[in-house]
Amino acid sequence: MTNTAFTQPMKVLFRHCDPAGVVFYPRYFEIINDMVEAFFDHVGFPFEDILKDGGVPTVQVETTFQAPSRHGDHLTLSLELTRVGTASLGVSVIAEGRDAHRFSANLTLVHIDAAHRPKPWSDPMRQAFSPYLRSKQ
Repeated sequence: MTNTAFTQPMKVLFRHCDPAGVVFYPRYFEIINDMVEAFFDHVGFPFEDILKDGGVPTVQVETTFQAPSRHGDHLTLSLELTRVGTASLGVSVIAEGRDAHRFSANLTLVHIDAAHRPKPWSDPMRQAFSPYLRSKQ
């Protein structure tokens, strides 16, 4: 099985930075969430539709910051799925700069219903996720 990473370019903006012009690390979590939301849009299941009867909160995140990003830097973000559970999703997000690997994050998302209980992924969602599932090597 081969997989496809969902990729997206990103320019580091002033709003992402601290007074020294370096990305303030909590902003990376906003960037990661923006990437997850863009992925769901890309596969045809926008968050605004999912939020009508539940959601997809992040329940775990582990992040490694390898190099700083500065105002004006151009990054390439990539997202792959590491696992698709009954109601959970393992997600890997990596940010690359022109000269360095900037950060990597591993997340666990859980699909929930309106009562905040785990809700199984539908078959169409599983099919949409399939091309992005990292193959075991």
